Amino acid sequence: MKKIAVLTGAGISAESGIKTFRDADGLWEGHDVMSVATPEGWQNNPELVLDFYNQRRRQLHMVKPNVAHLTLAKLEEQFEIDIITQNVDDLHERAGSSSVIHLHGELLKARSCVNPSLIFPWKEDIKLGDLCKYQKQIRPHIVWFGEEVPLLEKAAAIVAKADLVMIIGTSMQVYPAAGLIDYKKPGAPIYFIDPKPSICEDSIADLKIIAEKATVGVPIAVDLLSDI
Repeated sequence: MKKIAVLTGAGISAESGIKTFRDADGLWEGHDVMSVATPEGWQNNPELVLDFYNQRRRQLHMVKPNVAHLTLAKLEEQFEIDIITQNVDDLHERAGSSSVIHLHGELLKARSCVNPSLIFPWKEDIKLGDLCKYQKQIRPHIVWFGEEVPLLEKAAAIVAKADLVMIIGTSMQVYPAAGLIDYKKPGAPIYFIDPKPSICEDSIADLKIIAEKATVGVPIAVDLLSDI
C-alpha cells in the first residue's frame, strides 16, 4: 500500500470554525504571543495562560470536522496515511484518521510541569490548583515558542518514507515544521493545498499547487492520486 504523509496547519481547521489565533497585527486573540505561548509567559502569569487555552478548549468542543478532515480519513481505505499536524485540536481524530502526530501538542491533554513525559487527557478547564501526581500545577500540553518539538524526528522519518507528501492549510514558512519537506524521497510528489500559496511550483522539485481552501482542494488532490 502506498504511503502518504499529510502535513496540516491552521487553514484546515479554520473551515470548521477554529480561530487561527494570530490576528493581522500579530496578536493572538488580543494577546502578545510572548504572554500566552512561551515558558516565560507561563512563569509570569499562569492564570492568563490557562484562561487563554481554556477558551480555545471550550471553542473546540463546539466545532466539528469538515469535508477535508473526513476525506483524509476515508483515504485510509486506499493508502497508508500518516497525518502530521501543527494544529492542537482533535478534528483529525474525530473524523476517523488513525495515525495523527501533533507537533505542537494537544488542547485536550494536560501535562505535569515537573515531568514533561507525564501527559494525560483533560477535556475541561485547567485551573490554578489542579495538580499532577507530584502535587505540582499542571499545564496545557502545548509546545510553546522556545520549547523543543519532541515529535519532530518521528515526523521526519514518516516524510522520508512517503510516496507522496500533501501539505494543507499551512504556509510551510515556520520552522522547524517547514523543514520537514527536506526529508521527502527524491521524486516523491508534493501537493500543496492553500488558497493563497506562499510558494510557486518552480521553487521546489515535484511540487503541484492546488490554490483552493482545504474543503475544496483536498477532494481535488484525491482525484489526482491515481498518478502515484
